[in-house]
Amino acid sequence: MALTRRQTLALLGGGTILAASAGAGAFVTTRTPNRALEPWARAGDYEDPRRRALSYAILAPNPHNRQPWLVDLRQSGQVILYRDKEKDLPETDPHARQLTIGLGSFLELMTIAAGETGHAVSITPFPEGEEGPVAVATFSAGGERDPLFAHVLDRRSCKEPFDMRAIPNEAAQRIAPLATVIADANIVREIRTMTWDAFKIEMYTPRTLKESVDLMRIGKAEINANPDGIDLGGPFLETMNLLGVVTREAQLDPASSGFKEGLRIYEEMLMATPAYAVITTPGNSRLDQIEAGRRWLRLNLTTTAHGLALQPVSQLLQEYPEMAALYARTHKMLADPGHTVQMLGRVGFGPETARSPRWPLETRILNG
Repeated sequence: MALTRRQTLALLGGGTILAASAGAGAFVTTRTPNRALEPWARAGDYEDPRRRALSYAILAPNPHNRQPWLVDLRQSGQVILYRDKEKDLPETDPHARQLTIGLGSFLELMTIAAGETGHAVSITPFPEGEEGPVAVATFSAGGERDPLFAHVLDRRSCKEPFDMRAIPNEAAQRIAPLATVIADANIVREIRTMTWDAFKIEMYTPRTLKESVDLMRIGKAEINANPDGIDLGGPFLETMNLLGVVTREAQLDPASSGFKEGLRIYEEMLMATPAYAVITTPGNSRLDQIEAGRRWLRLNLTTTAHGLALQPVSQLLQEYPEMAALYARTHKMLADPGHTVQMLGRVGFGPETARSPRWPLETRILNG
């Protein structure tokens, strides 16, 4: 996650972060991790309709940008999808619920992209039970174009403060079939406080904090070498890393200035939220989670189509002991009895943000 210039300057108290030297300009202009962003440029650059659709699917939103998908293409006309268990998040996602939702988003984006070449996709989820493939997707002729495809390359998860303008009625109506929109000021205020409390729990619980810090990729070289996890890139963050402000050690130390300022920035972001979108399901089965992921992907594209930003705020929904009280309170507030809140997202008008790094498609294909 590359911070904005405003946020970065705040981390340093407004001080000068780049020396006035002949090399400073070159440093600024060469910090983009182009190799890690290349999959966005290559999307659609494949003759095989399955690979073409998959080249878009790998751009799907997913927790901690873990990209937990592996595919087998050995069967003609089929994509067999597996969850890459090496990408698991055992501390914050102990039941792999969020990862499964990410796989649902992958399947939906693959299906939308397949329609661009006239292919329909039939999905059989968990054909061998939960321990086998996540899904078998069969491609056939007869698919139709989906208007949401036009927004695939513009989709982001915006981790910035939002403008506090109300959500336009037309956009709210488009969102409604996919998620419940919460815009009542009193309820929004309460959820904002809860999301902040949940974030603090994650940050002050050593094992959950360490899981995130271990996944940080700091600077261009690390992001290019390992384009998943939490990317902290750009000239400002790289400079702060060189100055010892943004380091893994500092992020693990609640007494450090970098840790404290990071909390302040995140609180500012969470509090600048005018509305929320909530996706619930009747149960919490793997099928429910896949369906929630498919809806989340369409929600993200729909908000993009209306000029809105969307960011998941997942801490409230995490299933580990320290979060149990807030998890229960969230479900009492946002779900019918027995139903599960699968996704909670901030919605509003946000700034344009950078694309997230991705592994190349070829690295996600099993057996060549």
